[in-house]
Amino acid sequence: MTSCLLLLCALGLAAAVPVARALNRATWPERSPVLGLWVWQCLVTTALLSCLTALVLGTAAVFRTVRDHLSGSAPPGVAAAYQLSSAPGWTTALTLLMAVGANWTVAVLVGQLRAVRRARGAARARLRERAPELPAGLPAGRGHLLVLEEEYPDAWWMPGSPSQLVVTTGALRRLTDRQLDAVLAHERGHARARHAWLLHLSAALAGGFPKVPLFTHFCEQTHRLVELAADDTAARHCGHVTTALALIELNQHRGVLSRASSRGLLDDRVNRLLTPPATLEPRQRTHIAVAAALAPLLPLLIGFAPGIDALD
Repeated sequence: MTSCLLLLCALGLAAAVPVARALNRATWPERSPVLGLWVWQCLVTTALLSCLTALVLGTAAVFRTVRDHLSGSAPPGVAAAYQLSSAPGWTTALTLLMAVGANWTVAVLVGQLRAVRRARGAARARLRERAPELPAGLPAGRGHLLVLEEEYPDAWWMPGSPSQLVVTTGALRRLTDRQLDAVLAHERGHARARHAWLLHLSAALAGGFPKVPLFTHFCEQTHRLVELAADDTAARHCGHVTTALALIELNQHRGVLSRASSRGLLDDRVNRLLTPPATLEPRQRTHIAVAAALAPLLPLLIGFAPGIDALD
């Protein structure tokens, strides 16, 4: 059991610090942002599962009732293989640390969920007060739009039930029909991939654990990669140049991206659209995706290894 705990702790620390920093420095996610988001999610899942598995083993070692409950239905020899009753003294301190971390993780996620719901309700109430009727003459075939009377050009997807695509009258006046289609395709790309929840998750973890490189890099890269992924969706439907021009038209009046993003990200997105990077080869994408998918299984394999050996 001691070796299992040490391996789980080592795996969690490796995912949280050196692996996260290496992935943050990697350039390949820009070539395949959807795959990059998948790898980040798998890495975060690996770290969280490592801590959760260590917590379960530690709790079973510290509390006899938990140990009896877990080993009650196990085949003979499985419970003895873990040697939970002879766990070293530091197991208690480690279990307490893991329990505090688990409770804090749940607290920050629940707090983020409540904050998101409050913010969405307030935003919807403001939009209902300000949005006029859909202007006559707007080209059809773009789905359900909520047009907001606003001088500045902008467009965004408001998640919820029902979800809502919002466009300002400034955007309708400034963009061509093709550029507007690119903007709407970009926002619908966010909606289909449920990027909003991924952004909320990464923000909650980064806010709850600001000193952990894995969560801070996860938050930073998520904000970047979801925009690149949505840009690719728009470019496939409307073309790279049209999407780049739409970005410029929407943001040139303030010099920064909509929704409080940085100017540097806008420059990177426009340059990437005008000079698209070479995509990863199918074999490379497959290898990366499979390796990332297998990573969360490592903590489970470590946790079940003694029991599996006892069954042989």
